[in-house]
Amino acid sequence: MTTPGTARDRAKAERTDAILVAAAQLFAERGYSGVSLEEIGGAVGVSGPAVYRHFAGKQALLGALLIGVSERLVAGGLDVFSAAGTAEQRMQDLVAFHVDFALGNADVIRVQDRDLAYLSPEGRADVRRLQRAYIELWIDALAALVHEDRDALRLRVQACFGLLNSTPHSTTSALRARIDTAALLAAMAWAALRAES
Repeated sequence: MTTPGTARDRAKAERTDAILVAAAQLFAERGYSGVSLEEIGGAVGVSGPAVYRHFAGKQALLGALLIGVSERLVAGGLDVFSAAGTAEQRMQDLVAFHVDFALGNADVIRVQDRDLAYLSPEGRADVRRLQRAYIELWIDALAALVHEDRDALRLRVQACFGLLNSTPHSTTSALRARIDTAALLAAMAWAALRAES
């Protein structure tokens, strides 16, 4: 992502990011259909109509939130996959990356689990395509460590995601608790991925 050039561009980008964060929190708390653009705008100090300067509507805002986070997840996963040395280190680094993602994006995960159906058909297709790319990246990494067919590896990866993505809903935001939770989740995920079948 490039940094906008002018002060006005930077301010607009910061406001867009703030709207996305507020939307994630409100959608997570009350569901997509329980939140208005006016409430999202109010959460960041702008009117509902002012949100239209950033997004064409509530569905477009949901799309930007879910597609954007999926794109960042794939890009970050590819960076981790490319940078790691050994197969074991690559897998451990992917686990650590996803633990950090899950703990930092619990609201967005909740929104995606519950409100994906509100996206346009094109938006849902984009999210699904990105999810598949991320899963395949993990399967490629795991295949170097666990010698099973891709369907069995996919099951391991998806079960691991289930563990990692659901746990942050029940954790506190305190830094110590987050560090403890991250270490425990990484250890559990690593054990699940390598479990004997």
